[in-house]
Amino acid sequence: MIKKLPQEQKLALIAQVQQYFQMERGEEIGDLAAESMLEFMVSTIGPLVYNEALKDARSIINERILSLEDELYTLEKPLKLSPRY
Repeated sequence: MIKKLPQEQKLALIAQVQQYFQMERGEEIGDLAAESMLEFMVSTIGPLVYNEALKDARSIINERILSLEDELYTLEKPLKLSPRY
């Protein structure tokens, strides 16, 4: 999954992992360790985040569909039926 990231983004994320370890744990880790940590996090947490994003997108789309349906009802024209004798 991490291979799909553009190289520039991947390098920026690796640097952020390294910075996190430095700031939070007082440890320096190399590029390879940071990349491994990033790949682990993406493969472990990524599907959960992705599924939640899809859930949010579904909710928004359903709201928009209901709104469009309401707008379509407002466009309906009344029928003029002549009375039968």
